[in-house]
Amino acid sequence: MTNKIENRKSEIIRIAAKLFKEKGYSAVTMRDLAAEMGIKAASLYNHIRSKEDILNTIIISIAEAFTDGMKLIKASNDNCKEKLRQIIELHVRLSSQNIYGMASLNNDWMHLQNQQEYYKMLRANYENDFRKILEEGITSGELINVKPEVMLFSILTTLRSLYLWIPKKEDLDLQELSQTLYQILVEGINK
Repeated sequence: MTNKIENRKSEIIRIAAKLFKEKGYSAVTMRDLAAEMGIKAASLYNHIRSKEDILNTIIISIAEAFTDGMKLIKASNDNCKEKLRQIIELHVRLSSQNIYGMASLNNDWMHLQNQQEYYKMLRANYENDFRKILEEGITSGELINVKPEVMLFSILTTLRSLYLWIPKKEDLDLQELSQTLYQILVEGINK
């Protein structure tokens, strides 16, 4: 019975994330979600407390997955470029697995109420760890000596928008995408 309830809750979260991406979090109602699922709105409350609870679940679970991935990468003894390769792979993997959730993470986080400060802390820590890896790469001579903030902005802007680009590509090889992104974002496009 518990497994069936968890499956139903997962389905609600998945469909809600899709609706949030398509219509925007503010425009989606519990009735919209229930209609999309083919059930009565009152039935949703057997599985979830509120629309905000769904948004919290979507955003925090993805943010924590990024945080956990970054902790492993940062703790490794790999050099800077290898850590950057792993960060790119992390973004490709999580973005491809959470196309709709990534839209909420990027566009709807400001609607979090109870979890907003926690989310902001996770995001700031992630960016700080990323920045430190870039700074280490500059210090070690692996990366060119330019402002780490510009590097961070450039790389993260691309990686954070993968959820928009990935669904438009058929037969996408995620490993090849990770390698190509690494080549462009880290090695550059000079011949």
